[in-house]
Amino acid sequence: MANDSDETTAPGIDWDAEAAAFDDEPDHGLRDADVRRAWAARLESWLPARAGDVLDLGCGTGSLSLLASEQGHRVTGVDRSPAMVELARAKLAGRDAVFLTGDAAAPPVGERRFDAVLVRHVLWTLPDPGRVLGHWRELLRPGGRLVLVEGVWGTVAPAGIPAGRLTALLAPLAGQVRVERLSDDPSLWGREVADERYAVVATTE
Repeated sequence: MANDSDETTAPGIDWDAEAAAFDDEPDHGLRDADVRRAWAARLESWLPARAGDVLDLGCGTGSLSLLASEQGHRVTGVDRSPAMVELARAKLAGRDAVFLTGDAAAPPVGERRFDAVLVRHVLWTLPDPGRVLGHWRELLRPGGRLVLVEGVWGTVAPAGIPAGRLTALLAPLAGQVRVERLSDDPSLWGREVADERYAVVATTE
């Protein structure tokens, strides 16, 4: 599941078929300079200030991975779609980054631990988010952080995970939890949005 999904995304979509055109959306490919700058600034505020190891789960074509790499972090990306993984590898060729095909809920990273686990628009698609959050928490080093970008999309049949539910799931797992509203910043999305979009940064201490 690619982490750059939006309100049109549903679990079960064929991500390999979507890969070639995936970056055409402003907040997917970050090709627009203003959108790219907006995400870079947010990411810099969410990730650790010192260069470290970042695990980007549901990395898609690697757009956020590239921003993290440009900020000095060592990146491991995981996506279930081989086509997405290949595009991410090409996008970050020559950088300190590795991309693996696998399940974001159970990433194939063995005993490795990370300074940050970054996940965008993935958790809402998973059947047992509480269990998954617990596993992601175990992938962090002491002092590490979970950076989760989520939301609720649509009005007739809303899809997503509300911020209140996510913070409740994180309460027993994290030391500090901070919620940052993203809906009112059109520079992140390349347009005005009316739905609930937010980021949660949860630290282990």
